[in-house]
Amino acid sequence: MEVTMTKISSGSYDLNRWLHGGYDTDILSVMYGASGSGKTNFCLLAAVSQAKKGNKVIYIDTEGGFSVERVKQLAPENMEEVLGNIFLLKPTNFNEQKKAFEQLLEHLKKEVSLIIVDGMTILYRLDFASAREKDAKEMQSINSELIRQLRTLAEIARKREIPVLITNQVYRWEEVDKMVGGDILKYWAKCHIELQHKDGRRTAYLRKHRSLPEKSLDFVIVNSGIEKRGWI
Repeated sequence: MEVTMTKISSGSYDLNRWLHGGYDTDILSVMYGASGSGKTNFCLLAAVSQAKKGNKVIYIDTEGGFSVERVKQLAPENMEEVLGNIFLLKPTNFNEQKKAFEQLLEHLKKEVSLIIVDGMTILYRLDFASAREKDAKEMQSINSELIRQLRTLAEIARKREIPVLITNQVYRWEEVDKMVGGDILKYWAKCHIELQHKDGRRTAYLRKHRSLPEKSLDFVIVNSGIEKRGWI
């Protein structure tokens, strides 16, 4: 018996084709890459796609990347309506991020169609670096809080079938880009998309997916969203 997975649109025709319909609704998906690789654009595109349909989106922005001007480009005819359907939280430290998750759970009492955390580990990374100079107990506490947040997101996706998109930074280790948070992120996220921007070319790599093979997509960012890059 074939099981049909429910998906939501990524907001891009070409990206939907690449993902065979869009993002799965019952898992946590992570997009990771260096600054400027396109992570926030992927998030905004999905958020605006849902908000245009009148659906509610919770958007936790830890890096200040949420752009009203970009929303206007993606939804020029009904920007105010779209913004009204996006509940934006902007924590500036890891403790505020913890409180943002408490607010997230409160807003789930209403109908929500998408949750986005743009910058899952940047505030965690700052606190962890500070704790490293103090004691191991505090480091363990910070790690435990990150695990708790990721578990919360994974349970929301699985039990309520609300898709969750998170973005993550990378660091360079032995000539390879690795996700901040390492095995913690790898375990909880079931879809891994790596974004790269090198030599003027943007590429998305599907590194892990429960039903799709590893593959890549060259893309460009345009006013209306994201498009597959044609061969020159």
